[in-house]
Amino acid sequence: MNPRQLQQMAQQMQKQMAKIQEELGSEMVEGSAGSYISVTMNGHREIQSIKLAPEVVDPDDIETLQDLLVAAIQDANKKAQELAEKRMGPLTQGMKIPGMF
Repeated sequence: MNPRQLQQMAQQMQKQMAKIQEELGSEMVEGSAGSYISVTMNGHREIQSIKLAPEVVDPDDIETLQDLLVAAIQDANKKAQELAEKRMGPLTQGMKIPGMF
């Protein structure tokens, strides 16, 4: 493969990656902590919404609510990362590109 072809391939890959990154912004995943809390996050790992079951809101037990929130956010974050890896996987063929995941 000559340098010109290699450059064209790299540019095409860059365009595809940019398109996938843009699409990830509109794709949503949901993380949860049981049936008490759900966190919706987009593929860029930006929280879009948090839903709390009324019974989990206890002013005398803030620590449990905090722990459940952390668990739900971590679950959503993991799912968003898996979504990004799945979408980028065919393009990067398993390469770990700094800043992408």
